[in-house]
Amino acid sequence: MGTVLAGEGITLVYGAGSTGLMGAVADGALESGGEVIGIMPSIFNTPQLLHRNLTRLEIVNDMHQRKTRMQELADGFIALPGGFGTLEELFEILTWAQIGLHAKPVGLLNVRQYFDPLLEFIDSARAEGFIYAEHKSLFISSEEPSPLLKALQNHNHPTGLESWLTRDD
Repeated sequence: MGTVLAGEGITLVYGAGSTGLMGAVADGALESGGEVIGIMPSIFNTPQLLHRNLTRLEIVNDMHQRKTRMQELADGFIALPGGFGTLEELFEILTWAQIGLHAKPVGLLNVRQYFDPLLEFIDSARAEGFIYAEHKSLFISSEEPSPLLKALQNHNHPTGLESWLTRDD
């Protein structure tokens, strides 16, 4: 993913960590000549966690400021396979889109069908009436980085998102 972003001249904005999948994405972007901006809350600003080779680093007070700052800097969002933090950030950014705080594209890199159970859950929530059809179009899913990036670049923000506020049903 990092190599693809760098190849397209897209700056990676992420949590500034050196470990795990996102550390590898940052390494891929940097090794391919890309720019990488890290936004790290002070609680995690340790030598063991901080990526040392970032193009730019911002230290913020807490996780809420981190997410807000990343949202301000990013033109779109991509969730890669991950755990609670990934899911929390994904759903927060989708909720922000749902309520009109941003109109940026959101993607899931569904490597090895990692997100299939989540996509099935979203379909179930839609069938039960907890998610409206227009809200399901807030994100795009693809198994490969390049097609996902292309789809995000061509994404049109859905209309009618605010209709959940005025529904009588």
